[in-house]
Amino acid sequence: MVKVYKPGKVAIVLQGRQAGKKVVVIKQLDEGTKERPYPHAIVAGIERYPRKVTRRMGQKKLATRSKVKPFIKVINYSHLFPTRYQLELESLKGSVSAETFKEPSQREDSKKAIKKQLEERYIAGKNRWFFTALRF
Repeated sequence: MVKVYKPGKVAIVLQGRQAGKKVVVIKQLDEGTKERPYPHAIVAGIERYPRKVTRRMGQKKLATRSKVKPFIKVINYSHLFPTRYQLELESLKGSVSAETFKEPSQREDSKKAIKKQLEERYIAGKNRWFFTALRF
């Protein structure tokens, strides 16, 4: 079988609270694990997208509107829709692992690291399409 969900692949969540949100695959588990015996992926996505900014806005307002709220989640392959896009994420790979979900403090730390990386990427102007909400 062809591996569709490689690390860095952008997908869309189809089910659950984050349905319709764009995510990037951090780690894929095609065979599943003992506690999750189905193919799934560890993904990071944007729960709240940055808002529109204009030239007339001051630096303070621009900074608040450029904020991103990320989420990390373990999602079944059947609830993901792959896209043709990739996102280079060498920095994100180390921040989330399977053990991250066991303790809330580790989860918060990894969310903060992901938030920092995504905001840097947004401000730099890379991958603009990833930071816009889907319109459907």
